Amino acid sequence: MNASFADIHAAADYIGPGAIEVPLYQTEIFDICRRSSPFGQRIKQVPATGHPSRFFEETAIPNPGAAGFVNPRSIAPPLVSPTRVEMSVPLKAIVAQINYNLFDIELGNQQQQFAYLQAKDLVDTVSGVMVTHDVALWNGTDTSLSTPTTTQYMGAIAQIVAGGNTVTIGTSASIVDGLKSTVAQMVANSGYYVRPTAIYANPVLLDLIDREMKSEFNVVLNTENITGGVRVKMLSTQAGDLPLIPDWSLSYTGTPGSGSAVLPAYIVTENLIEYHWLGDPAPRIFQLGLPNSMTYQYLAVKFGGVVVKGANYAHYQVLVDR
Repeated sequence: MNASFADIHAAADYIGPGAIEVPLYQTEIFDICRRSSPFGQRIKQVPATGHPSRFFEETAIPNPGAAGFVNPRSIAPPLVSPTRVEMSVPLKAIVAQINYNLFDIELGNQQQQFAYLQAKDLVDTVSGVMVTHDVALWNGTDTSLSTPTTTQYMGAIAQIVAGGNTVTIGTSASIVDGLKSTVAQMVANSGYYVRPTAIYANPVLLDLIDREMKSEFNVVLNTENITGGVRVKMLSTQAGDLPLIPDWSLSYTGTPGSGSAVLPAYIVTENLIEYHWLGDPAPRIFQLGLPNSMTYQYLAVKFGGVVVKGANYAHYQVLVDR
């Protein structure tokens, strides 16, 4: 085995007569990195039934229709039965690993300048898993729940689009009127009891809605607390006042105002969107021990999958051209 010395010291910032200046830092690391989105906090969290996680959806109730009306003196009832389909959601895995070198830990403990750093980095690793999770809840690249094609979730966007509910608001049409009429159309569904609970969009689109309400109707939208001290604007619709929730993970294309931008909004029924988790709804941390490289290894793991129930009637994608 060949041993050698490594350069572990930093040069002084300044050396002069009666002065040696060495590098010092603030002990608090500036950090405003984005860590969570409201969508993942507001949808239902349920334990998975297996892999895949299975459930049944009733698509129609027994309905005798016009044939149910018969001569009361000569009853000949029509045969009816409920319509149910089997559904499933495959479970996916998100993992991240962070290694702590034994020497670096000993050095940090002796310097005592960043005493909290090991804990912060571990928390940040978990936060990184959650950011990946939050983005994939909407934008996961899988294309099928029954026959998975990628290791990511099939995102809520893909499931809503697959359900066939998409409407476009033209460049000269009112964004507010388009959203309100779409909600009214959902509520008017004669086959399903649909009550959407929120409208998600990029903050840029919500700003356009706010400006339209002020310029066209001289109205300032009311606000309401939705979760964790977050207040958002409310839009009055036929389903009641729906929160307009800004979500940074919902991207748009083009430059708003150029006529070529497309900004999506999603009218959703949140209690019909479920995250099926395995083990625990939050990421779990596993310590792998000290291998030959003398590093502490920590592994963050999250198992689960997202499913949009009633994707073809309880949710809508609205594309706004601007």
